[in-house]
Amino acid sequence: MATTTNFGWETPDDTDLVKDGAAAMRTLGNSIDTSFVDLKGGTSGQILSKASNTDLDYTWITNDIGDITGVTAGTGLTGGGTSGAVTLAIDSTVATLTGTQTMTNKTIDAASNTLTGVVTLTGTQTLTNKTLTAPVIDIAFNAQTAAYTLVASDASKLVTVSDTVSRTVTIPPSVFSAGQIINVQRIGTGAVPFAAGAGVTITSTGATSAAPTLRARYSAASVICTASNTFTVIGDIA
Repeated sequence: MATTTNFGWETPDDTDLVKDGAAAMRTLGNSIDTSFVDLKGGTSGQILSKASNTDLDYTWITNDIGDITGVTAGTGLTGGGTSGAVTLAIDSTVATLTGTQTMTNKTIDAASNTLTGVVTLTGTQTLTNKTLTAPVIDIAFNAQTAAYTLVASDASKLVTVSDTVSRTVTIPPSVFSAGQIINVQRIGTGAVPFAAGAGVTITSTGATSAAPTLRARYSAASVICTASNTFTVIGDIA
């Protein structure tokens, strides 16, 4: 018996007798039936999937169907859609950067210290050919006419003391943190000495290191918190 080229199904030879035709057709039909048995079955919506590398080895599966009905482009994105192939792109004004970056041709707004557009930077950044203009910061004042104990809101302010008699400025404990600075000026004729609150350490070049005093009328000094409850007083002191 001859066989087909692709699947090897048996077919009658040219010399076979006519009486063998029915048997040959049955043999061929059974071969085809066996080969395509995997095409049977399945339910509505299913598709055929290859079960192995063997020819005609299939299995019915339910196709993966997602539940996304639309993609909306949010802030900094363009594109989106509700059907077909959907593409999202990053808007040209947005840059999200990590690691070391080199930025060129960027404008920095001095008023807000931000780059034009939306730029989020993390890690170490390198700015090339940039001019940074610091924003103008006005100093706030706190005028006193009696003995005074500094408070947290005095940080970065100028505390003025005006009286005709001596008025002590006390530095309290557990109020300021390292790096904060309080400026004090004597604008009256009365002396303005500094005193340490309980647990506070003061250092200075004053005659009494732990208790310096503003040298004269209009003298000023900065009280710098260098560590927890530790301060150094620098300026026009005695």
